[in-house]
Amino acid sequence: MKTILTTTAAMLLAGTCFAQAPQLTQGNIDGVIKAMTLEEKVTLVVGANRYAEIESGPDHAPGMPERKAQHVAKPKSEPQEEVVTAFSSGRVKGAAGDVVPVKRVGITTMVLADGPAGLRIDPTRKDDDQTYYCTAFPIGSLLSASWDPALTQRVTTAMGEEVHEYGADVLLAPAINIHRNPLCGRNFEYYSEDPLLAGLTAAAYIRGIQSQGVGTSLKHFAANNQETMRNGQNSSITERALREIYLKGFEIAVKDAQPWTIMTSYNKVNGVLSSENRWLITDVLRNEWGFKGFVMTDWWAEENGARQIEAGNDMLMPGTPHQFDEIIKAAQSGRLDMRYLDDCVRRILQVMVQSPTFLRYNYSNKPDLKAHAQVVRDAAPEGMVLLKNESVLPLKAGRKVALFGVPSYDIMVGGSGSGYVNRAYKVSLDEGLSAAGFKLDKQITAQYQDYVKGVKANQNENFWVVPVVPETAISAEDAAAAAKRNDVAIYSIGRMAGEGGDRKLVPGDWYLSDLEQKNIDALCDAFHKVGKKVIVLLNMGNIIDMNWSTQPDAVLHTWMGGQEAGHSIADVLAGKVSPSGKLPMTIATKYETYPSANDFPMSNNNPGDVNYDEDIFVGYRHFDRQPADILFPFGFGLSYTQFEYSDLKVSKQGSDITVSVKVTNTGKVAAKEVVQLYVSAPKGQIVKPVKELRAYAKTGLLKAKESEVVTMTVKVDDLRSFDNYLRQWVLDRGTYQFHVAASSQDIRLTATQDL
Repeated sequence: MKTILTTTAAMLLAGTCFAQAPQLTQGNIDGVIKAMTLEEKVTLVVGANRYAEIESGPDHAPGMPERKAQHVAKPKSEPQEEVVTAFSSGRVKGAAGDVVPVKRVGITTMVLADGPAGLRIDPTRKDDDQTYYCTAFPIGSLLSASWDPALTQRVTTAMGEEVHEYGADVLLAPAINIHRNPLCGRNFEYYSEDPLLAGLTAAAYIRGIQSQGVGTSLKHFAANNQETMRNGQNSSITERALREIYLKGFEIAVKDAQPWTIMTSYNKVNGVLSSENRWLITDVLRNEWGFKGFVMTDWWAEENGARQIEAGNDMLMPGTPHQFDEIIKAAQSGRLDMRYLDDCVRRILQVMVQSPTFLRYNYSNKPDLKAHAQVVRDAAPEGMVLLKNESVLPLKAGRKVALFGVPSYDIMVGGSGSGYVNRAYKVSLDEGLSAAGFKLDKQITAQYQDYVKGVKANQNENFWVVPVVPETAISAEDAAAAAKRNDVAIYSIGRMAGEGGDRKLVPGDWYLSDLEQKNIDALCDAFHKVGKKVIVLLNMGNIIDMNWSTQPDAVLHTWMGGQEAGHSIADVLAGKVSPSGKLPMTIATKYETYPSANDFPMSNNNPGDVNYDEDIFVGYRHFDRQPADILFPFGFGLSYTQFEYSDLKVSKQGSDITVSVKVTNTGKVAAKEVVQLYVSAPKGQIVKPVKELRAYAKTGLLKAKESEVVTMTVKVDDLRSFDNYLRQWVLDRGTYQFHVAASSQDIRLTATQDL
């Protein structure tokens, strides 16, 4: 049976086995669906499988089943050099997948490509002298730490131009799952512990990409908050927690930006696989939120194809013969109502007719990589978070710098997995500091450069594995000698993470390794002894234990800033840019105080069944009730200047509440400030957080003594809570407190409004 169906698919691809048929246009979608055979419809919804690449290349992910190559040959009447395989259209090498064309009715392919921090395609091609490098943009957690949707949109507009000019149709991004636990391996792709910050960042991301005439795929829908056993792991969550936390970011992004597609997650939600969950996909996503695009599975979420289609999961990626057969049999037997299949086909075609491939866009393969590199350099400083600064930053030009730490010389610009980007280059910190006019200690720099070069000569970087050069020891003698020769020490700490696995609660990952701690001890002892300062940089996608942060004089979280990272960090250290990033997550005094610590794979005896017992009390919503457990609060970030808040005003007009506040730069350095608006609800029938983020805004660049009036709007409906018993949103009447703040623990002004 499989052989027959596969042959049928080949004939459909070739377009040789049927007579005249309507050709797809924007105005005749229903007519095309009526003319399509059952096999043609299933060919479209199942997608093109990529068995050959899974077998031979790095696309095989941990935990994914091994596949064998299977090819679909054209009939002998067709030119054999143009063989179409079942795994790729061949249009964009290295893209994640393709939609199978049905030529008889004018249905084209669409190319689907990773990833969230830049397009992931192959940089070189057989018998082709051109290179197809893409720009490695700042990672998701850095973009969210900027608290600046306009900046995110600028970054993704450039990203979208690369997608368009390299011939892809849909970028499989953004990824916006909640930072439920700091050990999630993909938190570098995700945005925040707060759904409002995540949702607005995602909406800006989508607008930027789609402004270039290509689509996005908002993912992973829903409650995909760990990588361990992600294929089928069950997330047990109350409807309130789903609605208020884990679905809210998706809701905001869908309503504000309408992504072309949405990708379902691998896991189950309350016992039902996301890709088979009609309540999620149809009742909530489409009927409640008004989503207009199509839904696809994550790669190799190979479950029951008929149930996936019936749920409203329109496309099964990358597609397998098993799924093809399952849907055919279910439709022929009547187990699958044809109207569900037709609906899936219709939604795919409604997106397809907007796509560059269908519109026959003549892509250039020559995006403006130089201009995009400048976007990266400008954007990355906006999300860097200054956690500590005791009279050391910014550094004066010409200072003698002892630059320590392997990541200073082998900087990490992005994570692994689908977030990986084949870039042309990366700027390390030693290069950035030298270009900025700092005088690096030649002896120290030469030793690190030689060491890194030697180790990397035996390493191979690819999609799934971005190898890390092991850290080296700094002796007390070397630290003392460096302190005599230099004005300041900089030490970088790095962490790599990626798709397919979570981080570990061990030294060298969540905790500093013994070697890293000894290095900090040696540097602080030596430099402080002679009255000099030590700066520590965090080069990573998420956070680590920070109880060592009392030792150095400054700590700057640089995240993973993309391919211009070395220049971007130097711009902040030199004071060319004042840091304005704010933490998108809480850094606690110890891991055990995170509300999910007892039910995450590192501590859960059954990681396949995760109970979200903390309910809505994720991140600062939890820590507001236990502030003693906070080390660095959500929304926290220092600047090279100071800001004063004044003239808070709250007014209600119809269904909108408007909040305005005057922000004044009272220091001497031009800088930007993120103003956060938290709302405390009156007591009601439902237990509520102490306060919740309801709006935020970033000022323009304020010169010394300059002021700006920041205005934010909150809809009354957004102040509601979800009642699990009534299964509806409810608004408690009474007096609401509106707090303008510099962080979740730094409330500057409060006003009230009765509702």
